[in-house]
Amino acid sequence: MKKLSKIFCYTAASLVLAACSDDFTPPEDTTLETPVVATVTEYDATITMTAYGRSVHEGAVGICYSTEQDPTIDGNKVVRSRGVNVPVTITGLEESTTYYIRAFAETDYGVKYSDVVTFTTKGKAYSLDTWTAPAYVDDYRDIASWAQRSQWNLANVHDPSVMLADDGYYYMYCTDAGYGDPQIGHGHFHARRSRNLVDWEYLGASMPETPAWVLTKLNEIREKQGLPAITNPQYGYWAPTVRKVKDGLYRMYYCIVVDNYIKTGNPASDAFDGSWGERAFIGMMETSDPASNQWEDKGFVLCSSSDKGKDGWARSGTDNWDGYFYFNAIDPSFIITPEGEHWLIYGSWHSGFAAVQLNAETGKTITELGDPWATSAAGLAANGYGKRIFSRTAGSRWQGSEAPEVIYHDGYYYLFMAYDGLDVPYNTRVVRSENIDGPYKNINGTDCTNGGDAITVLTHPYKFNDNQGWVGISHCAVFDDGKGNYYYASQQRFPTDAGGNAPNAVMLGGVRSIQWQSNGWPVVMPERYAGVPQVAIASDELVGTWENIDLSYSLGNMKTSETMTLAADGTVSGGTWNGKTWTFNASTNTLTINGVQLKVQRECDWEASPRKHTIVYAGTTGSKTYWGKKN
Repeated sequence: MKKLSKIFCYTAASLVLAACSDDFTPPEDTTLETPVVATVTEYDATITMTAYGRSVHEGAVGICYSTEQDPTIDGNKVVRSRGVNVPVTITGLEESTTYYIRAFAETDYGVKYSDVVTFTTKGKAYSLDTWTAPAYVDDYRDIASWAQRSQWNLANVHDPSVMLADDGYYYMYCTDAGYGDPQIGHGHFHARRSRNLVDWEYLGASMPETPAWVLTKLNEIREKQGLPAITNPQYGYWAPTVRKVKDGLYRMYYCIVVDNYIKTGNPASDAFDGSWGERAFIGMMETSDPASNQWEDKGFVLCSSSDKGKDGWARSGTDNWDGYFYFNAIDPSFIITPEGEHWLIYGSWHSGFAAVQLNAETGKTITELGDPWATSAAGLAANGYGKRIFSRTAGSRWQGSEAPEVIYHDGYYYLFMAYDGLDVPYNTRVVRSENIDGPYKNINGTDCTNGGDAITVLTHPYKFNDNQGWVGISHCAVFDDGKGNYYYASQQRFPTDAGGNAPNAVMLGGVRSIQWQSNGWPVVMPERYAGVPQVAIASDELVGTWENIDLSYSLGNMKTSETMTLAADGTVSGGTWNGKTWTFNASTNTLTINGVQLKVQRECDWEASPRKHTIVYAGTTGSKTYWGKKN
């Protein structure tokens, strides 16, 4: 009877209270304390908060924040589970900015807020005296193994793609390659992230295993060709590209190459069977949170396609370069135009680069694909594989160009690309167009659709002074920070004579700043980005000894520096411009020597020991490109 009595008494009391108040609300049992700011950096803040109670919805508590007073859950918020001293990290903040925060809890009776707390993010130290040079080593061979991946930073980077995400991190994804191939057996398209483009945190593989659709699609095509199925293909995982599509949606287009012969399906490592190698596939994955590195595969986008029909794959010998495929389905670059159109630019060697429009909702081709073969380029375009927008040499099936990367800047689409073999001669070129699908022209105005040299050299094998230098600098990602600053990221390798075991297999990622010349064309700075404060440069700082490199094209050769001196009276002694004059425009950071305009900025002298800040320049006339560094 005790239990029944208690229930009766509670019910009676409730009736009495209800009779006394027409707007009675059951008492809330929520505890929500004022949050405590634990740590603050330039871009992040860690908060601790306490929220609990039976009426608090699980997972519906957290911190809301704003640069305005009285933030609410309708604005920015970070959601966490209820509890005592729950840590909450807010990312993607602006430096030197004051934020208002308060804890919130969604309850059965509405949203409850705590008192407001403020904090101010730190600012970067814009003093050259307090700047510290990066400490990581370029020769990473001692830490190249999988067991030491937490120390890699930019070690084992090959064919990078970089994007800035909403959480304030730059995310980088790469081809499965490294010194000694340490990634083998550990998934594909490995990721890392950075706040400052200098210090990179390794995140692991974004694709745990090969998606099943690749083998299915391969054998569907082979069956239509009347060829035997391949049961265990040899795969290669190449050159992803990653972009933010919209808030809460990121896409990765990736390449999987089938390294088997077409005729027999045997691995390419077997005896030559009289046919070309099998095709490559481009697929697509999506995520809402790149920090999780959890991607959902969305399957097939397109594959390599031929203008020689379905059975024109015979190859007379391994020295025959008259390729079967017209468009090679590797090296994609994804872009959303200012008008909101989605495009994929892809291809390498063979017959050049293709542009194909995508469905913005699905990320797949806007035209339903037909067979990956036809008897003409027009037939391939009609089948949905796109149109050619660049080829290096007219009439050649072996172009010596790959890795297209397209960005939009100030009225033009800029098409960056890699020239030549990737071991030593790799170098970077650029052309541009007013339209995403061409025509793309070089700096002299030559239409490069059906054969035209991209004459502007942006990177090239080089060395300053007595340093060993770098080769294989290309297959670039080009991206911006949302504030008008553009960057170039690529692999770079040790020269073949650098010493030690397999020096040319040392693949280090290099991020460099891009500057834009007055004629609208980009230049890439010679020294890697290191967060050097861009304190205004005065004309008298340029007086002194410099190392100048004529970066003009020389196949497979390293370009070396010459010494020149800029005198206070505006004259030049030594080197290419001996006896000429120089001037400096501080408002545009442009050094002009003998009429050649050179963009100047502060960067790290990576060759110095110890490393230090210095001033560098880059400039191009089209036929000539110059890099320089002050000693």
